Amino acid sequence: MYREILPNLYLIEIPLPKTPLKVLNSYLLKGPERNLLIDTGLNLRECAETMDSALRQLDVRLDQTDLFITHMHADHSGLVAHLAHSTSKIYCSQPDAEIIFNDILSEQGWEKVFVGALDHGFPAEELALIPESHPGYQYAPPKEVKFTEVRDGDPVSNGDYHFVCMATPGHTRGHMCLYEADKKLLISGDHILDDITPNISSFDLEGWDPLGEYLAHLDQVYRMDVELTLPGHRRLIHDVRKRIDQLKQHHQERIDEIMTVVRRGSAANAYQIASQVKWDINCKSWDDFPLAQKWFATGEVVAHLRYVQGQQG
Repeated sequence: MYREILPNLYLIEIPLPKTPLKVLNSYLLKGPERNLLIDTGLNLRECAETMDSALRQLDVRLDQTDLFITHMHADHSGLVAHLAHSTSKIYCSQPDAEIIFNDILSEQGWEKVFVGALDHGFPAEELALIPESHPGYQYAPPKEVKFTEVRDGDPVSNGDYHFVCMATPGHTRGHMCLYEADKKLLISGDHILDDITPNISSFDLEGWDPLGEYLAHLDQVYRMDVELTLPGHRRLIHDVRKRIDQLKQHHQERIDEIMTVVRRGSAANAYQIASQVKWDINCKSWDDFPLAQKWFATGEVVAHLRYVQGQQG
């Protein structure tokens, strides 16, 4: 359930039932005066029970605990309202904090995304079912919480740990990592994962290039002195440069595969392209894909096409 990674730094594994991610890595820093909890789990009973149990065993009082949310997705932010005390600071980037409470919880916010999805070929009859299957809709925080905005370069300290916030957009617009230079330690959220590749996708119609930004910020981390990376899911990373090389190769291969489908002329939109791309999921055909996975796959195709378009000028 939890283990100490470094002095006063604990990994708490929060189950993510019925999702391919399986577990969220939440990190707890126990300080002399206040604690810092990084990411929370879904707004789901199983997640809350595991988190509450771990915090009790670690003798953590919520009225002495602040929270840091690496990005907006519900598996990282869902329990904010459950855990936040009136004395807690809740650190989050402004772009993602806005989406958590101004968009994700509103029908208007989802409608804007759905317009983009329709434009990229997602069938209306499937789109109507997304709220029932998308974890970001089902398990988001239930009420508004006051955030403390953090920006690139802002310090966040706790005990002997002196982090600097790193804006790493791509997985989301406001994704934020934490870097501790003296300890050569990176808390990477979903910017860099080990056994799985972060989903880089977009349905907006504003022309944002999430893959371009993601790759640029992978290069930024590559140039840094990092000995241990603590990701949002799966295994800890001891050679982040090797993993970055693998991630960049994966996205180039994905681009090549998508462009092969485009040149073949057998697809008219991103949804149809996604149906002809090979995905790492145990399904016999595209029709058998869970609806949420069709959503992520189509959004990923949009992001890769937009990146290619940007590279071609």
